[in-house]
Amino acid sequence: MPRVRLIHWRTSEAAAHILKLRDAGYEVEHEEEFRPGLMKEWREFPPHAFVIDLSRLPSQGREIATALRQSKTTRTIPIVFCAGDPEKVAHIRQLLPDAAYCELRKLAGTLKKALAAPPIDPVRPIAMMDRYKSRTAAEKLGIREGHHVAIVNPPCDYQRVLGPMPSNVHLEETGDGAPSAQVHLCFAHDPDQLVSSLSALRHHAKTSKLWILWRKGGKAAAGDVTERVVRDTALDLGLVDYKICSVNEIWTAMCFALKR
Repeated sequence: MPRVRLIHWRTSEAAAHILKLRDAGYEVEHEEEFRPGLMKEWREFPPHAFVIDLSRLPSQGREIATALRQSKTTRTIPIVFCAGDPEKVAHIRQLLPDAAYCELRKLAGTLKKALAAPPIDPVRPIAMMDRYKSRTAAEKLGIREGHHVAIVNPPCDYQRVLGPMPSNVHLEETGDGAPSAQVHLCFAHDPDQLVSSLSALRHHAKTSKLWILWRKGGKAAAGDVTERVVRDTALDLGLVDYKICSVNEIWTAMCFALKR
């Protein structure tokens, strides 16, 4: 029985996809959250196909598909994108023209065709981290000319960390954010402080970019802030990540939105 990995960010809505796929004779694997280690598991024990729903968090679905194309073991595995806003789907189709695209009602048939003719010389889009290598930290963080940027729990050298800014950017150090800020940058130094800061800043995700920054190379066992700690803490507070970037050689940042 072919194994299919379904990537969908809401379990209640994924049920319809799972039912269609199982009725068509597929073994379906699904997890609502993209946990660390999944990509490694897929490389070591890949499914026969990936089905990626685009109705929720299409940018994350796009980046997962892009990452799959970087590895030799997952590169030629068929990818079927399902549903989604037509404009956003069109953008992804330009990036990955040799993937399959369909509505939910045609999922089983489209998947069958994709499995029968997997890509022979698949397109390999540039990985997200590589796309941003030449960009400044401000560009990666979405800081533009004239922006008001709230800085929470900054290290003493935070201006060096952020590097050059566009003109007329106002940086404000604050403990609980700023209602008028277009961007919030919260530096996380330990897990307890991360919880309290995110709790205070959570509502700013409605009106601004909310970034959490933490030091690279941390270990959860040592009580450090890690990507997993940041993501899990945010999820507990009703926040979901949708973008990650390397700020500099020391700091990584992840951007969050309120979970719908």
